[in-house]
Amino acid sequence: MSILIRGGRIVTAADDFVADALVEGEQVALIGADLDVPADRTIEATGKYVLPGCIDPHTHLDMPFGGTVTIDDFESGQGSAACGGTTCHVDFCIQGRGQTFAQALAGWQAKANGKTLIDYGFHIAVTDLDDGGTLEELARLPEQGITSYKLFMAYKGVLQVDDETLFRAMQVAAASGALVMVHAENGDAIDVLVREALSQGHTEPIYHALTRPPELEGEATNRAIQLARIAGSPLYVVHVTCREAVEPIRRAREQGWDVWGETCTQYFFRSIDDLAQPGFEGAKYVYSPPARDAANHDVLWDAVRTDALSAISTDHCAFLWDGQKTLGQDDFTKIPNGGPGLEDRLKMIHHFGVREGRISLNRMVDLLATQPAKLFGLYPRKGTIAVGSDADLVVWETGGRRTVRDEDLFSRAGHSVYRGRELRAWPAITVRRGEIVFEDGKIVAAAGTGRPVPRGRTERP
Repeated sequence: MSILIRGGRIVTAADDFVADALVEGEQVALIGADLDVPADRTIEATGKYVLPGCIDPHTHLDMPFGGTVTIDDFESGQGSAACGGTTCHVDFCIQGRGQTFAQALAGWQAKANGKTLIDYGFHIAVTDLDDGGTLEELARLPEQGITSYKLFMAYKGVLQVDDETLFRAMQVAAASGALVMVHAENGDAIDVLVREALSQGHTEPIYHALTRPPELEGEATNRAIQLARIAGSPLYVVHVTCREAVEPIRRAREQGWDVWGETCTQYFFRSIDDLAQPGFEGAKYVYSPPARDAANHDVLWDAVRTDALSAISTDHCAFLWDGQKTLGQDDFTKIPNGGPGLEDRLKMIHHFGVREGRISLNRMVDLLATQPAKLFGLYPRKGTIAVGSDADLVVWETGGRRTVRDEDLFSRAGHSVYRGRELRAWPAITVRRGEIVFEDGKIVAAAGTGRPVPRGRTERP
């Protein structure tokens, strides 16, 4: 199958020019002006952007959590991604207690089999180095294309590891070339604050945020950075929400340390005030770390503009409002943490980031495609538009107006945390490895056509 995309404005992290792009099979074969070549399909892209397919390095599909399972499996979650211009993601394989890493990965791969629409990889989330995986097994994972380890510094009694386990994993990463990722909140202090709140009868969603203050995110972020420095390990801090966490990352990067951070789309738009909405409505905005004071919105825009933070992910972790989020109706600790986001990331960052002058178009591509590809061992196969790269492309419509509506979403969550936002641009066509996956508002590819992608080691952006 060959596709000629004619006359589009091709935008990468470094370039911005009008040209044609020829796709042959699964790769970009030729880029140039007024190409006179035959093709099975011609897409007229005059007046439209042609962007690299976005990469989301932080998703949770078909994941057990809090007595339930995220509502989006690999088919609905990846369909949602394709609708939003994402052509590859890296999901978290959570090691269960007593499981080896091989057993955990086999279980997560089984969840994906026959359901995939875009390409994907896995991070391994390390939860048990006592009765489950071993340091030796962890060290071998990069040889299998699993080049990132995640450790939780929060969720005490469930996912949280102690500092010894974190440090030992960092030492392994220093030797194996893997990238350590951390969920940085001080879980021990949070546990104390949660128990105090419940003992005082505070059960509303707002207490999810009040018991996880930004200082505890900042403390854990700094602790992880210092431990990684001693261990000699590269470090990637996930879902950064506030100045208290941005600043230690910025300082480390200014000193040339191998430290990176991401934030997520929702933290630019939601605030702690959303969790205080009446009628349990605030539960829709319960995720961890929680949304912060709105003053942090500008902090985060500045951080992604100046490369204090290097990527924007979604932390897509979707639950139904009725029957899942409502499990915590009488106790905020039982509200499943997370929300949908794969479908809206590119649209929201383009409109409120690029159109409103907070970041450049090239920087948007860098944050959503190129830097994630480099950090997670996918570049230059993915994350850019170049001859020989995978033909992961988004043709981006820039005319008219659309409003984010719950009923338009492909995700099974049934709601968007950006409902009511008016946008001026959106994906028209999404191409994954030379196959059109999304067009005319519909998924047009068959489930099972996405592939696992073995990843290399981090390329220092």
